Amino acid sequence: KSEEEGPVLVSCNNLFFYADASKKDVPEDIDIDMDAPETEKAAVAIQSQFRKFQKKKNDDKS
Repeated sequence: KSEEEGPVLVSCNNLFFYADASKKDVPEDIDIDMDAPETEKAAVAIQSQFRKFQKKKNDDKS
């Protein structure tokens, strides 16, 4: 087990985000059924919102 401090890059369903590795009250393992239809629906919804966010961010730069 790594004793890293600060944010760590984590991936889930090809999405990447930072998690705070210094938090010790987070469960070590999370068992997510990657084949469940609910998981796929959640991933699609998250990806959709992220794409909207990225598009808005890029449009604001223009």
